[in-house]
Order: sequence, then C-alpha cells, then structure tokens
Amino acid sequence: MTNHLEETVNVLNAGSVPNWITGHVNAYERSGGVDGHLWDATAVGGNGLVPCLLLTTVGRKSGKHYTHPLLYGLDQQSFVIVASKGGSDLQPQWYFNLIANPVVIVQVKAEKFRARVTLAQGRVRERLWKLMTEVYPTYSDYQAKTSRELPVFSIARIIE
Repeated sequence: MTNHLEETVNVLNAGSVPNWITGHVNAYERSGGVDGHLWDATAVGGNGLVPCLLLTTVGRKSGKHYTHPLLYGLDQQSFVIVASKGGSDLQPQWYFNLIANPVVIVQVKAEKFRARVTLAQGRVRERLWKLMTEVYPTYSDYQAKTSRELPVFSIARIIE
C-alpha cells in the first residue's frame, strides 16, 4: 500500500475527507468534467489514467448531499463502481447512503443525471468485478487486504 493511500484511508476512517479528494471534486465540477474525468491513479497504486465520475448521495442521517469522485467502468448502458475504500476493513460512508437511498445524481464529464444504484450480487457481481479489475487492476490488491467482499454497484440512468 502506498503512503498516499494509507493517509487517504486513515483520513476517511476518521470521518474526514482528504484535501486531494475535495480538490478533485471542485476541479471536476468547476471545469464541467474537463478536469478530473480522467484521473491519474498512480498516487494510490494504479497504473495511470482511469475514468472518474462524480456520485452525489443523500446522507442517511443528515439529509445533506455528499459528492464523491469514483472510478467507473461501463456495462452496456450502466456505469459500474466499487466501494473499495482502498481495501479498508470499513465500508465507505457513501455505501451506507446508497443502501438507504439508491437514487443519486451522477456527473460523467459535463453530463449530470439522476440515476438508481443497485448492489450487484452473485454472477452479476462476478462479471462486474472482472470488468472493474480490468479498469483498475489494483482493486484485486484491495480485495486481498480485507475480509469484506468489496461491494460492486451498477448505476442506471432514470429516464424522466
């Protein structure tokens, strides 16, 4: 595990958001997705540029909106994300918010839309997990570090 990744996981586990994540979200939103859509993951053990979306959840306790930059893969018309938290034994807080309220706002590049998130299970999870380890091979390292199965979610646009 890289020092940067360790720091990030420790800050997240303490209930805060690291400055680099806040900066990433701000740059992504400010630029309409020009800055931040492709993210250099080498600082946290990745192999270079990976696609990133912004996921806005509603806090299950606070009702506040929280925006998270997450790596994603594509599965037909759906986006796929992993609740890895760098291989921590603790789920990311946004995981619990998704379970409580699966309707979210997603931004991919300049496009923002409402979506519904579904926790993948069984063979679907296996297929999507394989997809995501191709997008970001370091997910396999994260999985090896923890006893929890890293949750995989599918994100489908809500057609209005």
